[in-house]
Amino acid sequence: MRYIIIGLGYFGSSLSMRLTEMGHEVIAVDKDMQKVEQYKNLVTHTVCLDASDFQSLATLPTADTDVVLVGIGEDFGASVMATAIFKQLGVKRLMSRAISPLHQTVLEAIGVDQIIRPEQESAERLAKKLEMRGVIDSFDLAEGYNIIEATVPEQYVGKTIAQTDFRARYQVNVLTILRQKEKKNLFGNTHTTPSVLGVVSGETVFEANDILVVFGKIQDIDRLLHER
Repeated sequence: MRYIIIGLGYFGSSLSMRLTEMGHEVIAVDKDMQKVEQYKNLVTHTVCLDASDFQSLATLPTADTDVVLVGIGEDFGASVMATAIFKQLGVKRLMSRAISPLHQTVLEAIGVDQIIRPEQESAERLAKKLEMRGVIDSFDLAEGYNIIEATVPEQYVGKTIAQTDFRARYQVNVLTILRQKEKKNLFGNTHTTPSVLGVVSGETVFEANDILVVFGKIQDIDRLLHER
């Protein structure tokens, strides 16, 4: 997969290096040439440009990029500008780092696909999530077991938990489901937020855009999410 990471601070550089180590193509961007030089041998590509300038960002291969992540932390204005520009460019998946509740509200108003809070999300953990398509969040347990949040695969929409029989087929248990509900932010813009259904039963029906919270071994969960 190809990623564009904006900002080579501690978070952005750590994420860029980890994704590169995993074998992905990473284009890491920063306006500080010293940082670009520092990481040029540790990341697939490093580019020096101003991420708040539309013409500069338009030169990046956004159409062929799977995920764009704006990881700028110290410059609120540059973060918002870069996020807004990528939204205008119509990238496939747009993620942005928030450094305060106000910052998060502004990013929600722009309409990013996912907001990252660095105090809650390590670069290592995020890299693992990005590597598995469909995974939204992940919590590592002992001996290879994980609790994963992932978007329900399309082929299971309209079926009950009993009909899918995840436990017998994949040795994976559904702990609960997060279902999207609409709410308005401070700017009056409507956005969706997940609501927990609580304890689910075998008769619970999967709906489009449901987020599954499942428990099992990572390789079994990966088969469940991607097997056709």
